[in-house]
Amino acid sequence: MFVVATAGHVDHGKSTLVRALTGMEPDRWAEERRRGLTIDLGFAWTRLASGRDVAFVDVPGHERFLGNMLAGLGPAPAVCFVVAADEGWQAQSSDHRDAIAALGISHGIVVLTRSDRAPGGADEVLARVRAELRGTGLRDAPGVSVSAVDGTGLDELRCAMDDMLTSLPEAKPDARVRLWIDRSFTISGAGTVVTGTLTAGTLAQGDRLLLIGHDGARPVGVRALHSCNVAVGSVGPTSRVAVNLRSGLSADAIHRGDVLVTGDSWPVVDTVDVRRTMGASFADAPGQLLVHIGTAAVPGRMRPFGADHARLTLDRRLPLELGDRLVLRATGSRSVLAGAQILDVEPPALDRRGDGSRRAGVLATMPPGGDALTEVARRGAVRVEQLRRMGVAGLRRVPDGVRAFGEWWVHEPVFDAWRRRLRSAVEQLGEQDPLAAGLSLGAAKDLIGPAGGALLEAVVREAGLEHRAGYINLPGQRQDLGAAESGIGALENRLKVAPFAAPEAHDLHALGLGARELAAAERSGRLLRLGDGVVLLPRAPALAMRELAALPQPFTTSEARKALDTTRRVAIPLLEYLDSRGWTRRLDATRRTIA
Repeated sequence: MFVVATAGHVDHGKSTLVRALTGMEPDRWAEERRRGLTIDLGFAWTRLASGRDVAFVDVPGHERFLGNMLAGLGPAPAVCFVVAADEGWQAQSSDHRDAIAALGISHGIVVLTRSDRAPGGADEVLARVRAELRGTGLRDAPGVSVSAVDGTGLDELRCAMDDMLTSLPEAKPDARVRLWIDRSFTISGAGTVVTGTLTAGTLAQGDRLLLIGHDGARPVGVRALHSCNVAVGSVGPTSRVAVNLRSGLSADAIHRGDVLVTGDSWPVVDTVDVRRTMGASFADAPGQLLVHIGTAAVPGRMRPFGADHARLTLDRRLPLELGDRLVLRATGSRSVLAGAQILDVEPPALDRRGDGSRRAGVLATMPPGGDALTEVARRGAVRVEQLRRMGVAGLRRVPDGVRAFGEWWVHEPVFDAWRRRLRSAVEQLGEQDPLAAGLSLGAAKDLIGPAGGALLEAVVREAGLEHRAGYINLPGQRQDLGAAESGIGALENRLKVAPFAAPEAHDLHALGLGARELAAAERSGRLLRLGDGVVLLPRAPALAMRELAALPQPFTTSEARKALDTTRRVAIPLLEYLDSRGWTRRLDATRRTIA
């Protein structure tokens, strides 16, 4: 399905045109039909000769209902710009032109209605329309003259519409969903239903979504779906869709401008930096504005950074991405003030004098779709999914100047700084404290920050270091025991003669060996420490197994002690160590066997 909105001056025949094309009445309210004036959004649909289904969003043309008009145009990918041939260009024609320009709509058809009332022809009117649309995306739009009264030009319009729809960018059914809600109502027996124009992604019965509204975000379920009054199991872009929600919310609690989105796949923000795309200079704009995006109209405040760039702070949070188009209106105004495009959905704080002018310089160089290298560089390291949520373009390849580590992209200079800082810290620690186990993981993470901590293993590897037992060291580094070397050597000689004669505490003290020295010797593979202060050579367990294997199986602790020619102080922790390695197996309180 394709979705097309109408636009044009009040009473120029937009609703009549939709009625002639579809056979449906787009005006939903009795007051609209009584007064012959569209007040709110209307909806109708038809099938073209090509087989393409088209849904129309009919918008009001009167200046008093400009907000409703923008809600209809906001999500629409294409437009029928309607001008009456007997009246020509009028005041609201300019308002709607400005809205189209601000929204960046570039696909559409110029429709000159009431051609039966312009006996002199519509060429002069069409020339004026083209001159007015010269600065918009509709400057090259085809023009068709029609009469809904006698049917003149309707077939030609349908053909032109087919051609125009062919040129629309391909919709993305696998994209994340962002459905701007334009209506909310209750159906007896079904509950709350919301409608909107689905421009990307796919909705399916049973989906879980987030409803982002005036009161924050809350989870909702999709009970059922309709498109053009037909029940469907799923619906893709671009479509008009009605979503029956499973939420516990009444229709009165959901408003136009609320949004249904896929999970947490969107940044939900209230502060953005923008670039002016048309209209009044930001330097002259009022501080208080009404900001239109999708179907939402949100009060906001502007901090200008000159004529073309500014920061907008909205009164509520919305799911926004880079490149989104905004329409700005002065509070109480019935016309478009300016158009803007979002450049940053995570703008930095501006706390110091001169930050505003510096920020203007940065924004002037930023492309509307974002730049992956710029976004990575400003953060140092970032998950690719975060860039995707922001709407950054060009994520299919890793940009030059960026290192990729799984889900993380890191700016090369930042990664190099982490690597140098970590290696320097390990080398300095080795020089200052030879008995240190190495740089702890906690100290390493503190040194290179949270993002670097998430990539610590990669930094260690790239820095040419080793991570062993919770500490980072130089590769192959042998523990320098310094003054403890003689004591360790004497202990080794003693244990080579009597492998299970573990020294007592006073023996270790006499050798100048405290806890730090013994730990350093163990890390270097010189000693093995067991429970209760028992110190042996690393080969002691293997020697013990040789002796225990020669005993009748099973054997008691006492038999093991005698076979090893040692004390109970040594035998018990040694046997427990063998149990933990799976070399021996305990049968009961006193007996073991070789495993």
